[in-house]
Amino acid sequence: MPKCYERGSNNKVNALSTHLQEREEKILQVLECLAEESAKGTPIIVEGKNDIEALRALGVEGKIISAKTGGKSILDVISEVEKCTAKEVIMLLDFDRRGKEWTKRLKQNLENAKTKINITFWSRLLALVGTEVKDIEGLATYMETLKRKIHNS
Repeated sequence: MPKCYERGSNNKVNALSTHLQEREEKILQVLECLAEESAKGTPIIVEGKNDIEALRALGVEGKIISAKTGGKSILDVISEVEKCTAKEVIMLLDFDRRGKEWTKRLKQNLENAKTKINITFWSRLLALVGTEVKDIEGLATYMETLKRKIHNS
């Protein structure tokens, strides 16, 4: 019998705590893999400076390119990616409608420039956080909130 069901009347609380812990573990695994890829030299594209700060707070140390700061165009971002001379780039734009549109447009343009695009991390995080997080900058705060909920349950 799973531990979450061993305490009788607290079954729902324990099940919620276990669910939150599993979600936290899955997100941490994705972030750990992201940090490893970044450390290997794969650049990450995010929308803005706050997204960069959030990833740094979550332990991602490699090259992170901001796509939407300082009035950058898609051509500016492509040029910056080409300067990195990376064979692949990880796209990690926001989960909202505009972020999804930018992901699609930037992906098409980078592929046309012969750059391999990795959206696996974006897809996995989106599946795990759903509608609870709308942008990458909210990810660090979300993880803190998740830890607090787990601790309090």
